[in-house]
Amino acid sequence: MAFVVGQLGPRATSRAMFGEFGVYLDGVLIGLFCDDRLYLKPTEAGAALLGDHERAPPYPGAKPAMVVAEDSWDDRALMAGLADATARELRAKAPARPSRSRAAKPRRRG
Repeated sequence: MAFVVGQLGPRATSRAMFGEFGVYLDGVLIGLFCDDRLYLKPTEAGAALLGDHERAPPYPGAKPAMVVAEDSWDDRALMAGLADATARELRAKAPARPSRSRAAKPRRRG
């Protein structure tokens, strides 16, 4: 897992999640590493870079994700490109979060 995350570039990180690992780029969850397989969230940009690829759920009940074949893991340029393209597209699709005003928060007494 550490090797794969390293191949995604210096801005990639992982965090334990659901008994497996979430994979992040610049704080954006781009996929999961489960059962020694890398699953990236499906994006048009990622699919274009991967070409013909498997789609499968990373765990029972999950939505299908793009499976990055193990024979692609050694291609650092491809892996970093996949991470960048996936994060960029996910960030662009993300709805803007409403700002939380300090005045809106209830004050604690005590």
